[in-house]
Amino acid sequence: MPKRRPIPSKRLALITGANRGIGLAIGRALARQGCDLVITGRDERALAKAARELSKLGVKVLAQACDIRSPDSVDYLFALVRRLRTPLDILVNNAGIGHANRTVGELPYPMWCEVIDTNLTGLFLVTQAALAVMKRGGTIVNNVSIAAERVFPGSAAYNASKRGALGFTDTLREELRPKGIRVIALMPGATDTEIWETLWPKAPRGKMMAAETVAEMVAHALLLPENSTAEKIVLMPSGGAL
Repeated sequence: MPKRRPIPSKRLALITGANRGIGLAIGRALARQGCDLVITGRDERALAKAARELSKLGVKVLAQACDIRSPDSVDYLFALVRRLRTPLDILVNNAGIGHANRTVGELPYPMWCEVIDTNLTGLFLVTQAALAVMKRGGTIVNNVSIAAERVFPGSAAYNASKRGALGFTDTLREELRPKGIRVIALMPGATDTEIWETLWPKAPRGKMMAAETVAEMVAHALLLPENSTAEKIVLMPSGGAL
């Protein structure tokens, strides 16, 4: 079995949707490995709180509000990243939203657009911008959810966005393989985060995984050798499917 490699100090990781939930947990895990961080989110107050917490772990943290649906907002974010004058080593595309349970016949068009624009178009915009500042040896982790492969009735826009995100991720992996940039699909099952307040307010969250469990697996994958063939991280709650 190949030995895991430590994440060298002063590596730079950018995490979208890092002001809470899985994104914040991944930020903690990477900060403990010595990674400097760029964190984004739309909730500026929650983002500032996350930045204060992560800074206490002894790493540099740049917190910048960003609407990943907006090309202008993404361009501004990466203008700030370029000013850091260091390559981006790790990109974690974690930002995502759900929608209230609605059948296809009931799903409002604006709700469809908001989910697709955030979960799929935003993924494209951030990734495309990041490629300009990433070099060989970098890693991209896309949180596509287990919904990329499993059907959840009443979640048509969410399912469609995540299946599209998986297709995007698989294509990206093949394109970047010759450039030495790894691409990993993160596919967690039910995880206890705030998204359930939208998807299923009465969901049995006590049976779900903790965000920290998902974050630990991401950190583990990043510790694998650069030639690792790890392409997916699939995690399910131990208590059974939800």
